[in-house]
Amino acid sequence: MKVKIKDSIFELEPEEVKKLIKENQAIAIKVNGQLKDLLFLSFLNGDEEIEIITADNEEGLEILRHSTAHIMAHAVKDLFPEVKVTIGPAIEDGFYYDFDKDEPFTEEDLQKIEKRMQEIIRAKNPFTRKEISKQEAIELFESLGESYKVEILSEIEDEKVSIYEEGGFIDLCRGPHVPHTGVVKAFKLLSVAGAYWRGDEKNKMLQRIYGIAFPTKEQLESYLKFLEEVKKRDHRRLGKQLRLFEISEEIGPGLIIWLPNGALIRKIIEDFWKDEHIKAGYQLLYTPHIAKLELWQKSGHLDFYRENMYSPMEIDEVAYQLKPMNCPFHIQVYKSELRSYRDLPLRFAELGTVYRYERSGVLHGLLRVRGFTQDDAHIFCTEEQLEEEIQKVLDFTVFILSTFGFDNYEIYISTRPEKYVGSLENWEKATGALEQALKKQNLPYQIDPGEGVFYGPKIDIKIKDVLNRAWQCSTIQVDFNIPERFDITYRGKDGKEHRPIMIHRALMGSLERFMGVLIEHYAGAFPLWLAPVQVEVMSISEKHTDYAKQIYDKLVQKGFRVKLNIENEKIGYKIRQATLNKIPYMVIVGEKEMESGRLTVRLQEGKNLELISIDEFLQQLFERIQQRK
Repeated sequence: MKVKIKDSIFELEPEEVKKLIKENQAIAIKVNGQLKDLLFLSFLNGDEEIEIITADNEEGLEILRHSTAHIMAHAVKDLFPEVKVTIGPAIEDGFYYDFDKDEPFTEEDLQKIEKRMQEIIRAKNPFTRKEISKQEAIELFESLGESYKVEILSEIEDEKVSIYEEGGFIDLCRGPHVPHTGVVKAFKLLSVAGAYWRGDEKNKMLQRIYGIAFPTKEQLESYLKFLEEVKKRDHRRLGKQLRLFEISEEIGPGLIIWLPNGALIRKIIEDFWKDEHIKAGYQLLYTPHIAKLELWQKSGHLDFYRENMYSPMEIDEVAYQLKPMNCPFHIQVYKSELRSYRDLPLRFAELGTVYRYERSGVLHGLLRVRGFTQDDAHIFCTEEQLEEEIQKVLDFTVFILSTFGFDNYEIYISTRPEKYVGSLENWEKATGALEQALKKQNLPYQIDPGEGVFYGPKIDIKIKDVLNRAWQCSTIQVDFNIPERFDITYRGKDGKEHRPIMIHRALMGSLERFMGVLIEHYAGAFPLWLAPVQVEVMSISEKHTDYAKQIYDKLVQKGFRVKLNIENEKIGYKIRQATLNKIPYMVIVGEKEMESGRLTVRLQEGKNLELISIDEFLQQLFERIQQRK
């Protein structure tokens, strides 16, 4: 029997296989490429190829987590017999299970469920798989009062289905599972959230319990520490603490109010963005927030994107639409005059605010909103210019992202989806141009099949933050189709009309999402060039007020963003408040500073610089801002 374990292949007898499985603490096997329970070993004839699956690889970890979800459902049914179970999959970082329970689970409930799970784990109940007819399964779950399982079964076409039983708890499941509950060593229940049955707002709201599971307690503890760091960096909490943005139910969910501190950071980002785009040969545009509905019909958005668009409004008996995209407007700018091959490539850029419908359940601070400002641009070029323009966009993307402190990426090429427009020949040309540009830039990438937009393939760049989390921001899309729909042309060298190619691109994605990522990346402690307040000047006592004002005035005159704190408070309190507000530099003014004419400067992280002159301090500030560090 051929057996694979950790990339090594062995030719073994059945008894040797069983020994190897025990030694390697296998939790499942893969037979001829298909995942199976360990019990499946007894049905093998010796001709199969087997791969041993342990809990420390991706597939094994998913099995472990899925089994833990079943154990959680078992515990919930033991403690709350009236609850109905629905589904409980493994997910990227753990697992969840949805329950139909009238009252939300409390923190105390989670503790009770954890305790009961530990008892089930200690019992080492074997997971037993059984195949029965679909009708038998329906009758079984009807007798158990599990109406959600019956609904799932009614939509399954197979005549046979599998169920799993451990310790008296029965669940509908394809499997596989760990051999017994005792395999689960380290888990933790994290939170409860509402979730509509099957993600449909028309269905009943269920209670979803999230949890995590790992092969060892050390891995669990490490992940819990990671979650604590994530919690400390949560942009929603920091946004409130630092007065950066607000979301008001009175205005509407998913709609962002930029508060003065956040608005100032946004201005700095916008000014940098505009200046660099002008240097890179882009022309800046501003376009309306609404347009006639027929524009979106012509662009194809109404056919392919309607579920993400708001309902049209009627003005003078004509239907108008809040714009979900900027591209049709940029097309109109292109069409506003005759174009020649000498004009191309033509690059239009806009910080354009768009509106897209998102379900309330998926809205998340700045990261998932209903109104946002894209750092949008569209490049019109010839087919010969296409690859070079993509390379230029890639260079520009890397420059912009690295300026904000992002140097690690995951890059994907998203290919043709099921619903698309245009010819297969053009799709192949566009995809090939994207691949060639990445190869010439020596940028590694992966293929993301079927995830392109309806009008063309795209490059998606996911930036990695300081915690190594990936965020989708930058995108570069090639479009042969919209130029055709709007019949845009240019006069070629041959005097004939030709069709330009259109590149859609966003480097930051949206200002809202990018700001959310920045907050979490820097934990709210922005680099000096972005900080809304760069320096706080604080006096130790009232007699130092005049000197503090002199320092403040000099810093302001040099163009720095400065706060003056001469309140009648203890200096320790002032320092604590400035630290909480993540101010990069604190200038402390007291008797020593007045007598020496020098400054005591405290950094946001708590370190004090040696006494320096105001001119030395100004020079240091200028250098840090110039380097954008």
